[in-house]
Amino acid sequence: MPLSVAVRAAVPADLPELIVLIREHAEYERAAPPPSDLADGLSRLLFGSMPRLYAFVGAAGDDIVGYVTASLEASTWQGAEFLHMDCLFLRPAARGAGLGGLLVDALRDLAGELGATEMRWQTPDWNEGAIRFYDRTGATRSGKQRYTLSI
Repeated sequence: MPLSVAVRAAVPADLPELIVLIREHAEYERAAPPPSDLADGLSRLLFGSMPRLYAFVGAAGDDIVGYVTASLEASTWQGAEFLHMDCLFLRPAARGAGLGGLLVDALRDLAGELGATEMRWQTPDWNEGAIRFYDRTGATRSGKQRYTLSI
């Protein structure tokens, strides 16, 4: 039986489950675990007086089984804003039910509402399932490498 899924904007009450998903996502990507004060930072970024981060959750019934986050960024070369998709994660049982596409569509709609001309993101080069999924969205790949400089 196919999984019935729906997408909606995240609300403050979603924060505890969103943090659980973020921890699962970090583990899946073989990354360091999120900081212990993640709830405080996310609450400010998502729901503070000047939100900088947008989030949508994917639900199967009453259970949140996936999420996507993004922020509005600027391109110097294009002199325009774009929506940077920071994270997209689905629990394994929710994959293949169309939820990933619905989450990307929610961001695509948001990008249009915000006046962004495109969306950008990255995924680890070993994540073949994600690469196949992103290729199916019609996105094009860029050969850039991702760097991080701790401050």
